[in-house]
Amino acid sequence: MISIIITSFKEPLTVGKAIESFLNQDIKVHYEIIVSCPDKETADVVKEYSKKYKQVRHFHDTGIGKMHALNLLFKELKKPEILILTDGDVFVSGNSVDKILEAFKDTNIGCITGKPVPLNPRNTLFGYWSHLLLYGAHKARLKRSIKEKYFTCTGYLFAFKNNIVKEFQTDIPEDAIIPFIFMEEGYKIKYIPEAEVYIKYPDNFKEWIEQKKRVSKAYINLAKVTYNGKHVPKMKSFLNEIFEGTLIALTYPKNIREFFYTLLLFPARLYMWLKVFQEAKISKKQHADAWKRVESTKEL
Repeated sequence: MISIIITSFKEPLTVGKAIESFLNQDIKVHYEIIVSCPDKETADVVKEYSKKYKQVRHFHDTGIGKMHALNLLFKELKKPEILILTDGDVFVSGNSVDKILEAFKDTNIGCITGKPVPLNPRNTLFGYWSHLLLYGAHKARLKRSIKEKYFTCTGYLFAFKNNIVKEFQTDIPEDAIIPFIFMEEGYKIKYIPEAEVYIKYPDNFKEWIEQKKRVSKAYINLAKVTYNGKHVPKMKSFLNEIFEGTLIALTYPKNIREFFYTLLLFPARLYMWLKVFQEAKISKKQHADAWKRVESTKEL
């Protein structure tokens, strides 16, 4: 049995597509789809699906945040062998579950992640940035997966064996600490680019900065966390972007416009990291688990 967990907050316009992207797959094992959300608007949509499909059920979380909701579910879900995690504002490819379960036939694998694919058009500034940044993430995960090294998964689509992770700290990224726990417990983690998850990214600078800041500040918190006495390796950092991402970024453009967009990304990322440093290190505004909407991403 597998449990597919969709965490959502005020996403009544998109959660249906997220649910249907799993219902439409030919999943050959017993499965359930649990949609965790605290708000009535999203819950009402989920309950309509649960009337039609016995696999779907609603889980009412406390509204504190995604990490807190996951910790609650980890304590409740003891029977499923595999947990698949995704969000209510994305949808997955039709082969995603099949590819994930196929990879788990290797009993040495404990944690798997799929490939994020942007829905934003490449010919716009923010659309192009989403394509470029995800291409860099794809290259980094693929390289580390082949070498059987630690890498950060994507919270948009990742899966792992159940009853290994009992609980995790809520002010850090779940898609960074969970794969590290599995590696420390003697399992491999694997990147499956054939299992795709489709995402709409912010289309304006204010929301783009806020989203990137939130993720980056969570990774600053991660630096303080240990498991088995070991610190989680840094995959996302300012220095990693410079040393690993610069060449990828400069060779990615296909035309003059894209090269110009690439050059604009460098000062934008620098500004984002300076804001992160100022807020986290100087103003002491640490990242905390909380539901926050990015309005321009809530229509698929």
